[in-house]
Amino acid sequence: MSSSDTAQTTATPPTDGPDPSAKWRVIGPGLVAAATGVGAGDLVATMIAGQKFGYTLLWAAVVGAIMKIVLVEGVGRYSLSTGHTIYTGWRRIGRWTSWYFAPYIVVWGFVYGAAAMSSTALPLAALFPGTDLKWWAIGTGILGFILTWVGRYEFFEKIIAVLVGLMFLTVVGIATLSLQHLPEILGGLVPRIPEGSGLYVLSLAGGVGGTITLAAYGYWCREKGWRTPGWMKVMRIDNTVAYVVTGIFVVAMLILGADLLYSANVAVESGDKALLGLSDVLSDRYNPTIGKIFLIGFWAASFSSVLGVWNGVSLMFADYIGHLRKLPENHPSTTTGGKYYKLYTLWLTFPPMLLLFLGRPVALVLLYGVLGAFFMPFLGFTLLILLNTDATPKWWRNGWFANTMMGIISVAFVAICINQIMGYF
Repeated sequence: MSSSDTAQTTATPPTDGPDPSAKWRVIGPGLVAAATGVGAGDLVATMIAGQKFGYTLLWAAVVGAIMKIVLVEGVGRYSLSTGHTIYTGWRRIGRWTSWYFAPYIVVWGFVYGAAAMSSTALPLAALFPGTDLKWWAIGTGILGFILTWVGRYEFFEKIIAVLVGLMFLTVVGIATLSLQHLPEILGGLVPRIPEGSGLYVLSLAGGVGGTITLAAYGYWCREKGWRTPGWMKVMRIDNTVAYVVTGIFVVAMLILGADLLYSANVAVESGDKALLGLSDVLSDRYNPTIGKIFLIGFWAASFSSVLGVWNGVSLMFADYIGHLRKLPENHPSTTTGGKYYKLYTLWLTFPPMLLLFLGRPVALVLLYGVLGAFFMPFLGFTLLILLNTDATPKWWRNGWFANTMMGIISVAFVAICINQIMGYF
């Protein structure tokens, strides 16, 4: 997407650019954001859409990838054009943003920590029958904690790249076995909304890969060293390539659901265990090795989310504490490895382990769900404010195309939010 599509043209943009010696360091933060956002829950949602409606909703998965490109580009554009983090921008809008963000990041982190550890443990327990799921979950949490506690951003980014490679090669590779249905698959690119599919369309277009980690993109750009408008073109390439890759991954999951479940009229369990059911179907259709390969991809997708959240959301929390303490931006305490960053990694890892043994209190899960449902509308509408006011330099503000797309996205997120809240109550 060019700057003429997304920004005003009433001024000359800055000409400072990246170091030419670093021109090949293009892909990074976007891949981290995209991989982190696509976890086990997103894979289940996509697979179930394929199970219920075949290839018909394939177009919605493609639209979802485009929506994330637009939204995350806005986060990156704000961060690079202003030199500020997204939380700084929220504070400029008003104190009410902190009233939402503070309880959200605390409650969300506590419940998400347990959920992420459990979903990553599921494929491991399936690969090693007879082992205890809880101990795999605890081991996963501790491994994620160690890797994000001691590792620098560059190290963390390389691990994510390896996990994305595993995700892509396993799941997309298995989906190629369904290419004998290519005419039907291509037919799914024609927009149609079958009866009863409205909520699935919204989920695929707006919900898959849509989490707080989208807002963390600007922090990862900062950790990468992209801090000025001169990195804008690089950021856009990074963001677009990353979401195209994960968009292909999501499409592959829908194809697997359509081919293996819809066409054979096979039902699977609800929740993350549905992915274990798909592994069993793959084993029956092809051979046990294919089923195990899929479990490796399932694990890679889940563990990439663990690492991404442990790093990215910890950076957001550290920035929040830094604002409370009136520290300057980029203070060492608020970057990867800083003391406030480490405090949140501790919060994500060890207190949630209690939920693995005690179950999840209903009231806490409800609060987590309600707060989480509001985040994507919150991000969409606050970006619209920031990118259309003097919070952003004039050259880098939204143009008509970006405003139209972000407006549509924000309305879609509101619809998803209402549906989620109605589901909880």
